[in-house]
Amino acid sequence: MESVKDYMDKKAVAQVLEQIAAFLELKSENPFRIRAFRTAARALVGFPTDLRQSLEDGTLASTKGIGPATLQIVAELVGTGHASMLEELREQIPPGLVEMLEISGLGVAKIRQIHEVLGIDTLPELEAAARDGRLAKLPRFGPRTAENLLKAIAFLRQASSFRLLHHAGDEAEGLRAALERLPGVKKAVIAGDVRRRSEVVKDLIFVLVAESSPAELFKKLSQLPGVQEYAGQDERRLTLRFAGGSSAQIVATTPVNAGTVLVQATGSEEHLRELAGHARKRGFALDGAALWRGSEFVPTPDEKTFYQALGLSFIPPELREGTGEVAAAGQEQLPRLLEPGDLKGFLHCHTRYSDGSATVEQLANACQAAGYEYLGVTDHSQAAAYAGGLRPEDLARQADEIDEVNSRLDGFRVLKGIEADILQDGRVDYDEQVLERLDFVIASIHSRFNLGEKEMTARMLAAMDNPYLTIIGHPTGRLLLSRDPYPIDLDAVIEKAAATGVALEINADPHRLDLDWRVLRRARTSGATISIGADAHNVAGLGYVEYGVGMARKGWLGSEDILNARPVEEFVGFAKARRYGGTAVGGNG
Repeated sequence: MESVKDYMDKKAVAQVLEQIAAFLELKSENPFRIRAFRTAARALVGFPTDLRQSLEDGTLASTKGIGPATLQIVAELVGTGHASMLEELREQIPPGLVEMLEISGLGVAKIRQIHEVLGIDTLPELEAAARDGRLAKLPRFGPRTAENLLKAIAFLRQASSFRLLHHAGDEAEGLRAALERLPGVKKAVIAGDVRRRSEVVKDLIFVLVAESSPAELFKKLSQLPGVQEYAGQDERRLTLRFAGGSSAQIVATTPVNAGTVLVQATGSEEHLRELAGHARKRGFALDGAALWRGSEFVPTPDEKTFYQALGLSFIPPELREGTGEVAAAGQEQLPRLLEPGDLKGFLHCHTRYSDGSATVEQLANACQAAGYEYLGVTDHSQAAAYAGGLRPEDLARQADEIDEVNSRLDGFRVLKGIEADILQDGRVDYDEQVLERLDFVIASIHSRFNLGEKEMTARMLAAMDNPYLTIIGHPTGRLLLSRDPYPIDLDAVIEKAAATGVALEINADPHRLDLDWRVLRRARTSGATISIGADAHNVAGLGYVEYGVGMARKGWLGSEDILNARPVEEFVGFAKARRYGGTAVGGNG
């Protein structure tokens, strides 16, 4: 019980302090006071020990970033689950003004101006003012700002109910471990979007396997400190809402039925529809939380047993999207999916030479320790001055450093690469005398996202004619829940990649996850080669690779489809094949 409470407190308190800071900002409070609340929130996010104990022994009071005012609020939240200051501020500030803080390009000064001049304090009112011209007439606004705000409001509405996979996954794992320690719980499993490795997540869903009845278990859960609200959906499902606004759906089951319940709680609606149709054809029914054959209950203690009962091979969670996986499992035609250990090379990373924080050697040592056989260093090119892009002389200096690091490494190799900007006319940054000295080249679009689809596609296709280009980085430029993909004809890009031997990247940064998994099967069928790049800017970025692997698995890809699952000589040979007049060979061989 204690561990669940501790988890709730840390997460909730940091969120509440951030909310207080936002309210104070809208009230034009002292900037130092506002900053104090945000600093305290950041301190709590990384706080290593139990809040309640730290309050009692004075550790929290002496923590950098925690002052007397924020300490008092933390103590109140830990003790009661509520913060009176936040509740008072909610009475003073229209909630719509706080929502407006989430709109890209709309800061506090403009929100105050909108509120004071136009009397607007809700998103619908703001949207109406942007449409009817009132907003455009305000000083420092204009028609273009009004148009951009309409787009931002629409995006905010879509994004506000979702969170990025790595954020949701971290939160889910913390709660899962805490739930599993509850008395009577034999096992707690993360289900839903997180288990399917969806790039964005709407709901956290957990399956609790327990011998006790759901009613007994739910009573314990509803009484936990930090739970602001709970609602029973039916006799085996409960939704918990915590301080700070996060929520979780809990599904309870006995061990004999755990497989069926976990399948139902994990699968997308489309997957479950495919399963139900397949089950009917074989004389089974998915009724409620159980599998039946006629009137006979079929025990399913695990998912493997469930799928076997229906004559199916086990379907990995990532594939449960209703895209033909049930039929393939019935014919034993599911692919062997990529595993993290299949990757031999770590690609796409930035060092201190551009906008990274690690040295070449630090990244090399970390990659070798993680089990990789080679590292491809790819700092930004000279056109990316905002990111410390490398001039040709910087690249030469880095090449010397890579040679020196390689001379001291045993059984590991650092490759010389670059993430070169694709310029507006389709040229790849640097002339061929510079590119020729590199082992491989990633080329990416980092500017002029406002081109039309025809122009953007022509730009990309022109870059792919450059014989020094090995990989197209983050091919659609999207930033999940933040920036839409730029307009581009992906079918044309995939076709050209297959024809020219240019690989397409799955950018594993969880803010990108680009290419989208829905495109990967099409790319594979067309004969295009795929690489996985972490886009790491520090050593911790090595962990991003797991998200890229998850996207590859969702796209039905195996190790034979992934460029950096090849040994280093084959990887370098792939790059050289284009450079010297050939076409790089697709596949893994």
